[in-house]
Amino acid sequence: MRRSVCYVNPSVARAGQISTWKFLYSLVDYLPEGTKLKFDLGCQGRPIDWEIPSTDLQQPRNTIYLETPKGDVFSAVAIPIPHSPVPQYEFTLPYELEAGETLTIVLGPSPDYPQTDEAGNGAQLFTQRRKPFYLYVDPEGKGNYDEPDVFSMDIRGNVLKHIQIFTPSYVVKNKRFDITVRFEDEFNNLTNFSPENTRIELSYEHLRENLNWQLFIPETGFVILPNLYFNEPGIYRIQLKNLLTNELFVSAPIKCFSDTAPNLMWGLLHGESERVDSEENIEACLRHFRDDCALNFYASSSFENQEGLTPDLWKMITQTIGDFNEEDRFVSLSGVQYCGEPGEEGIRQILYIKENKACSKHKDCKISSLSKLYKSASSHEIISIPCFTASKHYGFNFNNFYPEFERVVEIYNSWGCSERTEKEGNLFPIKGSDSEVESGTLVEALKRNLRFGFVAGGLDDRGIYSKFFDANQQQYTPGLTAIICNKYSRESLIEALYQRHCYATTGPRIIVSFNITSAPMGSELSTTTKPGLAVNRHISGYVAGTAQLKTVEIIRNGEVIKTFFPESSNLDYEYDDMDPLSEVILKDPKGKIPFAFYYLRVTQVDQAMAWSSPIWVDLH
Repeated sequence: MRRSVCYVNPSVARAGQISTWKFLYSLVDYLPEGTKLKFDLGCQGRPIDWEIPSTDLQQPRNTIYLETPKGDVFSAVAIPIPHSPVPQYEFTLPYELEAGETLTIVLGPSPDYPQTDEAGNGAQLFTQRRKPFYLYVDPEGKGNYDEPDVFSMDIRGNVLKHIQIFTPSYVVKNKRFDITVRFEDEFNNLTNFSPENTRIELSYEHLRENLNWQLFIPETGFVILPNLYFNEPGIYRIQLKNLLTNELFVSAPIKCFSDTAPNLMWGLLHGESERVDSEENIEACLRHFRDDCALNFYASSSFENQEGLTPDLWKMITQTIGDFNEEDRFVSLSGVQYCGEPGEEGIRQILYIKENKACSKHKDCKISSLSKLYKSASSHEIISIPCFTASKHYGFNFNNFYPEFERVVEIYNSWGCSERTEKEGNLFPIKGSDSEVESGTLVEALKRNLRFGFVAGGLDDRGIYSKFFDANQQQYTPGLTAIICNKYSRESLIEALYQRHCYATTGPRIIVSFNITSAPMGSELSTTTKPGLAVNRHISGYVAGTAQLKTVEIIRNGEVIKTFFPESSNLDYEYDDMDPLSEVILKDPKGKIPFAFYYLRVTQVDQAMAWSSPIWVDLH
């Protein structure tokens, strides 16, 4: 059968727009009475997808129906699709239609009620070029459908709501750097949908008075501003002011050093995007995190036993990750999640440090057990990250801890924080169908002289986490991991992770520095090399928040020994722990050298948090 003419009115939608959408189908062939038509929205039923309409025309809003050239209206029958929450919609023609006639499928208010946009159907919440809708036609009426005809619609960004400013976190005085400005709607899509006279003014602290930059909103919805620099060391924040609405948008803090600076890199070692599938669409996923989220690094994290993760797909994922890894631009890593015996093994994110090992040694990406994996690999080949350790159903009790592989532990992800229990003050407890268990908290593990740094995970709705959406599990913002490394490369990032030069946040790019006698987070100190530590541990550093800082706490052996109450977004701090080390040390359960551990906990007034990796002090 020749293809009919398919078009949509309107042909363009704004993300999240509620309106009436008409899919017009102009016939090039005669259709007999009893012809079946099946309409497919082409979506997955996620909250960000196209709104699912009702077939009940007694409802005033968000319905679907067929309108014939004669003006007759016919309701649809919802046809369930296996393994999909979104049905297809089937219509049966009550009479024949001639070639050249046009029938219309309408998504909008019921025809028996007022035809207002507010009672219409909601578009998807993300932009898409030529978003497809499908119409299957069976002239015989037996349900035997051929290839579909396709309607296409462009989904564009909605009204300008936010301005995102992505900057490097560390820069050097008088050294030029670039920033990226994204103009976004309320759903974080790029947009230029704003009044023509919109102007954006750029400024920052200590800005010279003769500098006055104004930006137009480009058609692309983003702009890269090159060659910015600061004349003096300090903490800076780029500010953009919408001169039309007087709204002010502020970047995350930027630390300017006087001479040289390491790289402070932001990213995810465990997490995925709500918008883009991280398996079949791994390339789009990597582009999303690199370009839209301005992350510096990302690791894949499929569950090794999940359905559909075939050897061919695993090979494609690792190859794509290898292609995207680019020094000084983006670091990508191959990883898989392993879910073992609750308590004894728990959940692990396994990072393959050497890409050839990910492809050759583990072709099908299956892991029979952690012990076998650790026996077959060296610490230079993998890093194993215990995740969600305080979970009652999927946690880890730290009885079998392998420090050569498990260099860092996930303190937080969007399903909760494993630092401590809710009773002890945890603002992000694991709560709902799954709950917390004290033996899996990181503080309890640190008290047993287990040594690891802190990282944070993002959103995850795969594997064991997929059950949480339907079980009213408490969900929080996706976290971020910060890694401080010498070079912007995979090798340097892995080395910094191995040395525990990293920290975790609940999502904001909070700058955290934590040192004891100038040794950075992740360090192991000893009174053998620094005898003065037995008398005094000089703790110093700085914090620069994305909002006003509520508290900055120094933790020793799981207890707060000093709390700062800044009344600003920045804090430079110093503290001398003068308690004799011999009086505050913890005994090692295995009879090794007694020790103390310290870390920093930051809380902002908006409840966002950050945790530095610990520093250990051994008393010889």
